[in-house]
Amino acid sequence: MNYTRQTTLRDEQSEFGMARAAEKAACAKQNTLARHTVAGHALDALDCEYLLQMLGLDSATISADGIAIG
Repeated sequence: MNYTRQTTLRDEQSEFGMARAAEKAACAKQNTLARHTVAGHALDALDCEYLLQMLGLDSATISADGIAIG
C-alpha cells in the first residue's frame, strides 16, 4: 500500500508572507530615512557616497540635490 500524506499550511504561510512583506516595507522606509539623513549631513557628494557605503546603503537612490528617491 502506497500512502502519501498531504498537509497544507496556507494560513501559516500566508501569515509568514505578510510578516515578511511588512518587514521589507519597514526596512525600505528606514533605509530611505537613513539616506535622507546622511545626504543632509554630508559635506559633499563624495562624502555622502562614502557615508552611505559605510552604512551599507545604495547611493544610487540619492538625487543630485541630496534628496532620497526611494
